[in-house]
Amino acid sequence: MAEISSDVIRGYNDIIILYLLLSRPSYGYEISKEIKNLSEGKYIIKETTLYSAFTRMEKNGFIESFVDEDMAGGKKRTYYRITETGKEHYRSKREEWTLTKEVIEKFIADEGALV
Repeated sequence: MAEISSDVIRGYNDIIILYLLLSRPSYGYEISKEIKNLSEGKYIIKETTLYSAFTRMEKNGFIESFVDEDMAGGKKRTYYRITETGKEHYRSKREEWTLTKEVIEKFIADEGALV
């Protein structure tokens, strides 16, 4: 099975994370598992990439972090939630993706054209 190059998807990490935070707050490990599961194993985000994205998005006001105790073991865990600014950014990036996809698809040849 082919995996997605980190170079190709790098610009979309924020939108992926924001999408996952639209429904509920979450924490790093859970988000990385969801990305792997939803992509059917085709994209596995590196921990350093994920936490760099959290830092950047928090600095930009797209997400906010808070500490909560894990119910199972009393362990403190940092959660992230999307802000209103983050929701606006997500909507903007979603529109940009639609346009990007429309343009790039014009340059992707069908399998038959490669023969």
